Amino acid sequence: MTVAVIDYGSGNLASAARALSVAAEREGLGTRVAVTADPRAVARAERIVLPGQGAFADCARGLGAIPGLRAAVLDSVAGGTPFFGICVGMQLMATRGLEHEITPGFGWIAGEIAAMAVPEALRLPQMGWNELQFTPGAHPLLAGLAPGDHAYFVHSYALTGGAAPQVLATTDYGGPVVAMVAAGNRAGTQFHVEKSQEVGLRILGNFLRWTP
Repeated sequence: MTVAVIDYGSGNLASAARALSVAAEREGLGTRVAVTADPRAVARAERIVLPGQGAFADCARGLGAIPGLRAAVLDSVAGGTPFFGICVGMQLMATRGLEHEITPGFGWIAGEIAAMAVPEALRLPQMGWNELQFTPGAHPLLAGLAPGDHAYFVHSYALTGGAAPQVLATTDYGGPVVAMVAAGNRAGTQFHVEKSQEVGLRILGNFLRWTP
């Protein structure tokens, strides 16, 4: 199995690739993890992972600036290749982002990415470990996890107006915040799986075995 970690100048690429390799080894899978900006390599890959950090608009522009890369991701996913977005990589799955300007997303999940509304007592970005809440057994990507498990978040913007069937998990930061989404062969986490230790490795292992 080849996993393409999309390199468009954003995200913890090396950390994401290492976490995927560790997860594959734990699962006993013969997996090649390739960090790549080559549309041909993306088209050949059997899994696609899109990391991201920073502003939604900057990440969208970075992906679009590499000839053929955005189209390769969209075409491969439309053809059934499983996709996993991390942090802003997940946010790009939404209809649009409102960070600094209105920027179209992929339109794979309902809702838009907007600034988090939190009480004055809470600071932004939300940074650090927080609990995940979900219905056990609701999705294969959650296998082996339990409500209350912690994941590592760093963000000031989050999905709003999402569709309940597409929201796999939430966390609480002055109110519910979407933490994980899935629709068809496309999934993503607002938190950084590559920094979430055992929880992150479990999710990545589930993704590598996922047959949506």
